[in-house]
This record gives sequence, C-alpha cells and structure tokens, in this order.
Amino acid sequence: MATQMQKAYLETETGGRIDCMFNPATFAFATQNRWESDQIPGKDTPSLRYAGGAGGTFNLSLIFDTTDTGKAVTSYTNKLLKLMDVDTALPGYDAAKNNGRPPWAKFHWGTHVHSFKAVITSTNVTFTYFSNEGLPLRANVELSLQQYEADANWGPQNPTSGTPNPNRTHQVQVGETLDRIAARYHGDATKWREIAIMNGIADPLDLNPGQLLSIPERGA
Repeated sequence: MATQMQKAYLETETGGRIDCMFNPATFAFATQNRWESDQIPGKDTPSLRYAGGAGGTFNLSLIFDTTDTGKAVTSYTNKLLKLMDVDTALPGYDAAKNNGRPPWAKFHWGTHVHSFKAVITSTNVTFTYFSNEGLPLRANVELSLQQYEADANWGPQNPTSGTPNPNRTHQVQVGETLDRIAARYHGDATKWREIAIMNGIADPLDLNPGQLLSIPERGA
C-alpha cells in the first residue's frame, strides 16, 4: 500500500489553518542581503558595505478541485484571498492611527518543511473548470509571500533529510495515468508496472490528484 502523504497547510496568525487540497509539486524560497557602495570617480571597483538583510520570499502554486462534490471551489480560494484583508482583531490595531494590517501566515509540509512568518503580497486565482451552470469547480492559485519579521527558529530546510540518494518524485495531476507518467520519465508507457511496484499500487487506475509517486531510475 502506498504511503499516505502528509498534507501541506498554511498556519495563520489568528490560529487558523488552511489545508492545501493537493500538495504543491515544488517549494522554493529565496533570501537576500542588501549591500551598498559609493561611486568614487577614478576607482574601478567600489568597496561594498553591508546594509542589512532584506528578508526572505517564497511562492506557492496550489490546485483546488471540487468536481467530486459539485460545490463552488471559491469556498477554498476565498480563504486565501481573506489573508490579504486588514484584520482589526490583530494586536496593536488602532482605527484612529489607521495602522491595520493583514495577518501573517506560515507554510508547513510534513515534519521537515516550515517557512518563516510571511505576508501575502499577491494572489492570482485562475478558474479552469466550470459546471454547466457556470459554477467554478477547479482553480489554480499562485501566491507570493514575503517575510514579515525575523524568525530565530527558522533555518535552511531539508525535505530529504536522512535520504542520501532519494528517488525522483512526481505529483499526480488531474487526469493523469500511470502509463502516461511512465512515458514521460522513461519514454516507454509499458514501464508503468515498475512505478506501481515501487509505490505499492495494486490498481493502476487508482490514482488520486496530489498523490506523490516515487519514480524509479531507468534500468532499476
């Protein structure tokens, strides 16, 4: 039997939790330092001085699909859009000073991937599938987040800790089959059995969107 993947989720400042319907295929973050220099006439290379850290950023690509229930997928996307609204319940809010702000959030995935506290700087929602009545049932959401404050507990992440030679992985998308996945990675659709055996899949048609598969190396 295939190992059940832990679901990724966003933890909100107010103690809420927004579960990802499907785990993202990738998670990438970036950090920056600021350096400044004075342009001196007659000098080719100016000396740099450290001007402090610029914080970190990361992006998330998420998929939400409610075709199995027939309910609007906006029940999921609206939760993410809400994180960009000013929350008057947050500490320090003062209407007279007009100092309200949206809450921060942290991204968690299993036991190894935990982000710093970050605020959403942009949210792009694309509805990709609709019911006959025009109800949105599937959506792609692109989130961009920027570090909110210093976090002493946050450090470089290592999702493959303890695995010196990890296999390639593939996240199942809507409508994918094992033979198509085998053709993509091995150039041979008949190699689906090797993928099925490695992941303990008894029924090659029993794939769920968001499921993470280990892909054996060619000739393994």
